[in-house]
Amino acid sequence: MGKDYYRTLGLPRGASSEDVRRAYRRQALRFHPDKNKEPGAEERFKEVAEAYDVLSDPKKREIFDKYGEEGLKGGTPSSGPGGVPNGPTFTYTFRGDPHAMFAEFFDGRNPFDTFFVQRNGDDEDEEPFTTFHVGFPRARQAGARRQDPPVLYDLKVSLEEIYSGCTKKMKISHKRLNPDGKTVRNEDKILTIEVKRGWKEGTKITFPKEGDQTPTNIPADVVFVLKDKPHGVFRREGSDIVYPAKISLREALCGCTVHTPTLDGRTIPMVFQDILKPGVKRRIPGEGLPLPRAPEQRGDLVIEFEVKFPDRIPPASRTLLEQILPL
Repeated sequence: MGKDYYRTLGLPRGASSEDVRRAYRRQALRFHPDKNKEPGAEERFKEVAEAYDVLSDPKKREIFDKYGEEGLKGGTPSSGPGGVPNGPTFTYTFRGDPHAMFAEFFDGRNPFDTFFVQRNGDDEDEEPFTTFHVGFPRARQAGARRQDPPVLYDLKVSLEEIYSGCTKKMKISHKRLNPDGKTVRNEDKILTIEVKRGWKEGTKITFPKEGDQTPTNIPADVVFVLKDKPHGVFRREGSDIVYPAKISLREALCGCTVHTPTLDGRTIPMVFQDILKPGVKRRIPGEGLPLPRAPEQRGDLVIEFEVKFPDRIPPASRTLLEQILPL
């Protein structure tokens, strides 16, 4: 039986390209021989690299999905009419260097040094700020001074914070040159981020040259990328917010009143008298998030109906429903 690259990375078939990247990152860090001294770690590290090499390439992945490892590496698992092979037209052999692939993936930086540490996990309310360690720059040839690539961190915010705007204070730990221009010292710094009302997920906030400083490099920019925290009631779609309203089959057919919550703590009663099919949506204009370019205006609050069907119907009711409901 051939190799299963999905199993190697711990992924289901149909995983997205971003899932493949995350899985490779996780498994490569786990089995890297610099960190994992257990027997077999080096071999697993190579297997993970080969799996990523295949699944991150759309053409290789398509052939593997159809024909498996045998087809990918030159086999002909099936033939068409007249004995004409249906298999792939090229032979794949992994000749990459797992360590070079690892270095390229992390943009030349040492991830065991550059991992940022978030105290108390993702809970930013436990402390006034979170500490990030920006890490060491990549090695340079003598005389070469180029700026290190940007260092990216997630900035997680709630929908309520996007609704009203907020201030985030992030503490970073970076290296600074001493006055002699040769030695370095560790230094903490507080970075203040003014999150504007309505900012979209993915918004980047850049602090120029706040990465590590050495005699041979130009410090990297530190970039925070806005990420939405999961919400217990709503989900976000751009500047709209979606409220999943669960109603009974009777309410869906006969009408109902939905007491719709808002982000600022109000409740809006909405009366519906028409038939509400599963997945149908109704909008409350202007009750969503502020628009990024015009925060005085707001998106919509979208009610998305989920119809709960009964598990059983009494025989008498079934007969009645058969008589009154259209085919």
